[in-house]
Amino acid sequence: MPQLDTTTWSITIMSMILTLFVLFQLKISKHYYPHDAETSTKAHHKTLTPWEKKWTKIYSPLSLPQ
Repeated sequence: MPQLDTTTWSITIMSMILTLFVLFQLKISKHYYPHDAETSTKAHHKTLTPWEKKWTKIYSPLSLPQ
């Protein structure tokens, strides 16, 4: 049974790691990251829920007349 030749494995693994590193760097460099997060915030529109449209009074049990 022939022996498995492993002499080129180190070169193959190192070149694969280098290639993956370069590909990931190229992929990441194409993304746009904002410089300042505070300037890119958008105005938030508050939506009113049904219970916020009208004024209601919540009575505490301690404030009720005895």
